[in-house]
Amino acid sequence: MKNYCIVTLLFSLFVSKVMAQESYSDLTNEAIHIINVEEETKYQKAYQMIEDAFETFPDSIDGTGLYYASNLNAMMKNYDKAFEYLIPLAAMEKDEEGYPGWSYVLDEYAQEDYKNLMSDPRWKTLKQQAQKDSLVFFQNLKQSEDEFFKTSGETLSPKNKGLYKAIQTYNPYITKKQSDYSITLNINDSTSTSYHVHLPDNYDPMQKYSMLFFLHGAVGYGTLDKYQIPEVNLSGWNRYYKKYGDVNNVVLIFTSANKQYNWMTSDDGFFMIPEIVKSVKKAINIDDNKIFITGHSNGATGSFSYLMKAPTDFAGCYGFNTYPKVFTGGTFVENMTNRSFINFSTNQDYYYPPNANDQMDSVMLSLNMDYKDYRYEGFPHWFPKFDESEPAYQLLFEDLNKRTRNPFPTSISWEFDDNNYANIDWLSAMKLDTLQVQESWQKEINFTIDQWQQYNKEDSLITIDVHKEAFSFPRKSGKVIAKYENNTFEIKTSCISSLAINISPEMVDLHKKVKVFINQKLYFNGKVKYDKEFMYTSFEQNRDRSQVWVNQIKLEL
Repeated sequence: MKNYCIVTLLFSLFVSKVMAQESYSDLTNEAIHIINVEEETKYQKAYQMIEDAFETFPDSIDGTGLYYASNLNAMMKNYDKAFEYLIPLAAMEKDEEGYPGWSYVLDEYAQEDYKNLMSDPRWKTLKQQAQKDSLVFFQNLKQSEDEFFKTSGETLSPKNKGLYKAIQTYNPYITKKQSDYSITLNINDSTSTSYHVHLPDNYDPMQKYSMLFFLHGAVGYGTLDKYQIPEVNLSGWNRYYKKYGDVNNVVLIFTSANKQYNWMTSDDGFFMIPEIVKSVKKAINIDDNKIFITGHSNGATGSFSYLMKAPTDFAGCYGFNTYPKVFTGGTFVENMTNRSFINFSTNQDYYYPPNANDQMDSVMLSLNMDYKDYRYEGFPHWFPKFDESEPAYQLLFEDLNKRTRNPFPTSISWEFDDNNYANIDWLSAMKLDTLQVQESWQKEINFTIDQWQQYNKEDSLITIDVHKEAFSFPRKSGKVIAKYENNTFEIKTSCISSLAINISPEMVDLHKKVKVFINQKLYFNGKVKYDKEFMYTSFEQNRDRSQVWVNQIKLEL
């Protein structure tokens, strides 16, 4: 089930035991010795050490130990012993890491871990019971998910009188039975993944909560998990998200991606996070102006990508060991005028080198962007693993607490090369016209990286000379710069054929005419009325009770 080599399994087992009980130190030293002996003697010695541990410390026997014992005996073809340990392991409701016992028999790794047992009649019996346990597990998961989405039943419709105010004050939320939920997310008709919602203690449905997304790294090796394990998501490298999320009453969201459906290398999965935002808002009282996104490595690059391509939902973005680049299109750094980004970088990072981060800092400073890089000396790419990363999380949550999205900014600058990402706050439905000649004010911003860091054959981090552009621009883009004041919108466009302006009474006086000038030409001069159908449809699409649109001005250029 856990896809590690036996050496790694042994090492992690006994390191964890040493942490729990000092009397396991001798066993740890012996395990280290076993790791270095010849292959043909390794398994028997390792097993003997585990059995000694079981006999000496019977109260410490856990799922991890049972797994090692059953796996080692299966490989050594000691079938009776293998089943002796595997049967109680499979019967566990969950092990110390949160994994259900049946998963050790049914997960894909079991095919390799226990291949020598599969011709034994006992395996068939064990598998049948595991299938029954799995069915009950997923039935309980479905009941939990149904409970998560249960509300008071309060509804909205276009027939509501005072629909605008009704949306702003809409609160169908009720108390929840749990703090942690595993929720299914459908990607298409045949593919799904899941996400984990962690609620603060004593969640109060009458109170609005900040929400923070965490995006994991290594998307090329990730899986679309059928269910989430809270113990995994809230511990290890993520331990400080839980610590400071709970202290600050922040709803935490963890999700799973793979090589095809993710937030960095593929647009096929980029919709997942905005979809989860909308989904969670149906069940939990979220402050629309206090939604944030963070991640590590590929996840940090994903956070940066939402800033560049789809930031409307978010108040701010963060990343640990970020590669600040959009990998599916152009990186238009002036889009950062709309939101903020804080990066926590290290000086020993093969993923993105310190000199490139320094250059990025200089570019952001020259553009007066809300961008900050905190550098931590002496740490590699896996910085969150270290206890010394805790101050970075303190900075993150300090920023989160004081930062709030402005749902109606008076000015917007937006550049894009894909019509799927042609929406930002009150500008929407923008369309590219790449046959036009770009305006002189639409400039490509880039810089050259001259040095990179990588590991050599001796696993030493070395610096090499390179000559690579920080960003790539595979497609022609369009750009819009817009502002409003005193019921007047002034817009400049480059390579744009059409656009729409979402209207809120927070932005304009609906009793007066609204004027729209595009490229110094008057395109609209008239009053805008409340449109209940549009208002309702818009709310259903984004579930945003703060950024409420009452109508839209559509314009062809």
